[in-house]
Amino acid sequence: MSRAKSFFITAVVYFIAMVVAVAGSYQFIGSHQWSIVVIGHLFATLVVFIASRIFKNSSLYDPFWSVAPIPIALYVAFWPESSEINLEKVILILIPFMYWALRLTINWIRDWEGLKHEDFRYINLKKKPFAFLIDLFGIHIYPTLQVNLSLFPIYFALSVSTNDVGILLYLASLFTVLAVSLELIADEQMRTFRMNKTNKDKTMKQGLWAYSRHPNYLGEILFWWGLYLMTISVDISYWYLFVCPLVMNLMFSLITCQMMDNRSLERRPDFGDYIKSTRQLIIWKNK
Repeated sequence: MSRAKSFFITAVVYFIAMVVAVAGSYQFIGSHQWSIVVIGHLFATLVVFIASRIFKNSSLYDPFWSVAPIPIALYVAFWPESSEINLEKVILILIPFMYWALRLTINWIRDWEGLKHEDFRYINLKKKPFAFLIDLFGIHIYPTLQVNLSLFPIYFALSVSTNDVGILLYLASLFTVLAVSLELIADEQMRTFRMNKTNKDKTMKQGLWAYSRHPNYLGEILFWWGLYLMTISVDISYWYLFVCPLVMNLMFSLITCQMMDNRSLERRPDFGDYIKSTRQLIIWKNK
């Protein structure tokens, strides 16, 4: 299947998912706002899951990670429970947020080979017993709930709190922009490396990758911590929400990075030495 046709199918699926999410969550209007968000998020996930089964490719879910949060953030920002919209606060939070969402989505568009390709992690997971349940809960619903949990702090920052904006929010917003920029730089360095055909089956050891095996994931993790920092910079009483980025942090450090390392060990002869000389996430001098 061509990339153009794959993108068209994906766009149609995501449009249907949005319509179903809005229609489904509308039935719960009057409930707790974040409950409405969770319900809509899950409705949309189920639509994408059904399409993934139809087209036999769970990578159809990949852009959902960065696309679905956009309407969620706009919803809590411009229809807040407090009925008070602080435009300065909205701008300071949404600028790094939209930077992250659009950058990640564009990155997917540039790299995706279409529905002819499926992420190796999904292929391996679906080889295990109870493949249908793994596909539904492990590949689709779990990431949705993970993202939803890690988005939770901005509900308090944008929809609940009526506190004034202070210098701390400016600093936290800048931190979050820099986190996304770190992710951007790391991805671009890797893209340039892969474009050189002589680097096939070789390990990237240049730029940020000379000091960290996953600097792009470090930027992603710091983005989610940035959402938390922006929230507590608005109101420190929400300090307990640290569990939201922490769970995301643990998922990347304990699961995603490990899966990528194991994959590279199988495919790249020099990766074993690379592991011994670099850290998983932290960018620091060689061991």
